[in-house]
Amino acid sequence: MADPTVSPWAPFRRRPFLVLWLATLFSNVGTWMHDVGAGWLMTSLDPDPGMIAAVQAMTTLPVFLLALPAGALADILDRRRLLLVVNGAMLLVAALLAFWVQGGGISSQGLLLITFLLGCGAAFLAPAWQAIVPSLLVRKELQAGIALNSMGINISRAIGPALAGLLIAQVGMAMPFLLNALSFLAILAALWWWPGETGGAARLPAERVLPAMVAGLRYARRSPPLLGVLLRAGAFFLFASAYWAMLPLVARLQLGGDATLYGALTASVGLGAVLGALLLPRLRRRLSGHRIVMQGSVGTALVLLVLATSRSVPLALLAALLAGACWIATLSSLMIAAQGALPDWVRARGLSLYLTVLAGAMALGSLGWGQLASQLDVTVALLVAAAGMLLLIPFTSRVHLDGGERALQASGHWPEPASVAPELQQAGPVMILVRYRVLGGEEPACRALLRRLGESRRRDGGQEWHLFREPASGDLVETFVLPSWLDHLRQHERVTEEEARLQEQIRTLCETVRVEHYLAG
Repeated sequence: MADPTVSPWAPFRRRPFLVLWLATLFSNVGTWMHDVGAGWLMTSLDPDPGMIAAVQAMTTLPVFLLALPAGALADILDRRRLLLVVNGAMLLVAALLAFWVQGGGISSQGLLLITFLLGCGAAFLAPAWQAIVPSLLVRKELQAGIALNSMGINISRAIGPALAGLLIAQVGMAMPFLLNALSFLAILAALWWWPGETGGAARLPAERVLPAMVAGLRYARRSPPLLGVLLRAGAFFLFASAYWAMLPLVARLQLGGDATLYGALTASVGLGAVLGALLLPRLRRRLSGHRIVMQGSVGTALVLLVLATSRSVPLALLAALLAGACWIATLSSLMIAAQGALPDWVRARGLSLYLTVLAGAMALGSLGWGQLASQLDVTVALLVAAAGMLLLIPFTSRVHLDGGERALQASGHWPEPASVAPELQQAGPVMILVRYRVLGGEEPACRALLRRLGESRRRDGGQEWHLFREPASGDLVETFVLPSWLDHLRQHERVTEEEARLQEQIRTLCETVRVEHYLAG
């Protein structure tokens, strides 16, 4: 549930958030102009439904392939510099496409290649953008900030497609692509002005990319709240991708329209999302994120049914409005749940996994629905997607989204470990042994709490976790291993306030707790 004391507009009082939000809004208008332009251009270059759907797939497939390494880089490198470099590269690629289209030499394969390259840039941007949001706001404003970011994306979705349709019809096919290239200047200027995230200098060397990716996967595997978000996201986006992939064909084949109608349909989705975002704060005071996602799934299935069966332009536009409202309600609820399941040290990697599932489901769905439409027709593809969405709801609703506030800030409550020479920091493995002398009659409760603690040890990098009972003294003995002393130091930095409270509960059940460290060799 949302905090009723926090205004949904409160993040705009933070100047860095406002400046970056406005710049991102402007840049996203250009991105949506590209998406509509590319989809419509492909209907002229190769109107096969599979190729139309491939445009959407080339946008999302790079995120599926690259989001995890991008998330690792965003957790390791300076995020501001990463965002500057990637946005600069995307400006050059977008400009190349504009000149290529203007010259008349663009092919369907060339369009897919450029769309794929821009998708690669988006894959490296997304985890870093999402990860900086908590640093721009105070903790209680985070839900409002996520909702405003989603609203900004959908305001641009309302403006960009309609503008692209008009420009294509009135000026020419190249203009949306040129304005997309210019839109990157706004985000580059805002990033240049922003000083970057505040915080002390890192005490430990940065992780390497591959071990950082492994750490992110390990955390996700042992985080039931994050796994729940990933499952619910995959189930929703796989079927919701159908209307995104089929919308150009709905406009051209089923409704007999042109680029202006396609732009209007896409803009209606954006407008619906904006209206949905304005209603979301009131909705969140009454419903949990879990129920909002369920209702968003039902609404999306209804949209697919209408688009499949109706030949009325006004009804299709109304369905697109509902699609946008359901999209933002579901997307922002899933993002809030994902952010709430992640501590700062692994935030970008965890969000990259969420984006990987989103993009993978969208890419796989787009290609699948495109092939189904090629073999049968657009109506059948949309009807199958609607049926699949409805049939999965009883199963996915069993996975509850954790919408509560979790204390995942670093606690810093562990005592400073013994210092070792710098040349020994990479030495290992290191075994940690903790001896618990439990109060009489409290052993069952202590064991249950220690098993929960064992899960957090594993999430933070611990291996070979075991719990023993010493026969002579009756002490419980916890052991786990870390690959090196440096990994042990990192675990000290990663322990959260939630884990601190759990350890305090364990201490109340014990007479004494003693920690020992052993370095191999």
